[in-house]
Amino acid sequence: MLLIPIKTPAQQLSFNKTQLKQGYQFNYQWLDHSNVEQAISFTLGQAGLFDRFRSFKTYQGIYAKKTILRGIKKQLKKNPIQGVQIFYRQKRDDFFIEVRGVDKVKVAKAYQTLAQVQDQVTSKYLKDNYYQAFTNHEQISGIKVDHVSIANHSVADLKSLKPIILDKVSIENIRKASDYVLGFVQSIPYSTLESRLTSSGAGFNPPLQLLWENQGDCDSKMTLTATLLRALMPRIKMVFVYIDGHAFIGINISGEVGEVTIEHQGVNYLLAEPTGPALLPLGKLAPESELAINQGHYIAENYHEVISEQ
Repeated sequence: MLLIPIKTPAQQLSFNKTQLKQGYQFNYQWLDHSNVEQAISFTLGQAGLFDRFRSFKTYQGIYAKKTILRGIKKQLKKNPIQGVQIFYRQKRDDFFIEVRGVDKVKVAKAYQTLAQVQDQVTSKYLKDNYYQAFTNHEQISGIKVDHVSIANHSVADLKSLKPIILDKVSIENIRKASDYVLGFVQSIPYSTLESRLTSSGAGFNPPLQLLWENQGDCDSKMTLTATLLRALMPRIKMVFVYIDGHAFIGINISGEVGEVTIEHQGVNYLLAEPTGPALLPLGKLAPESELAINQGHYIAENYHEVISEQ
């Protein structure tokens, strides 16, 4: 995790939760960017807290390979490749498929078909388990949590916060609404980010779990912030921005002089740091983050999903 200079440290004054019949009431108090005390209380249902991501677990490469191999076998059983023989091999913890046949053309085509089936089965497995293939700015590839999918599937659980937040800040002022959300999330205690590409999702908390545990790493806080902003502003475009050991968000609103922005796929985004402990308002980044942006050492991922109003 990048060290953020603590000019104005985020301070959570109090946090507690109380069990109700249908869920839990969460109560927070914190100091905002202007050193003004803020408070919010809201109720979250049992389903969102305990059932929404019950299947989400740490990514295990060997288990994933075994599951994907079973999926490939199932597909080939339904749609056999004619004119060749398929052999499933294992070497230590690795699995591979061998094709044999007299006709070299059929063997080559069989390998092409297998590659397509493997891609389809792998994509479905990752999607079903909230993971995705990811390549960082240094072109190092791995598997990371699918933060966009996690955010999308969390919005419905946090929609009840929209009128509560709008009672405190006007949605017509996107900056005030965004800074309010940023201050709230920044004040939540921070837990260290494990390596994004090698941790296999260890330490990541989906939004409601983060609120339940009252702590989260930068990927978790980024996802919670984006989810809250999506609940507030269903149609605004956002991006998730990844640098080495850190993550933050971009919002499609105009920046002012001195603020940090990026252009991604023809859209301009004003950047924001949800992690803390520094209370950095919209458009301000930690020096290390700003340096990474200026050097182009980042990856941006669109979060443009439109969530319909209920």
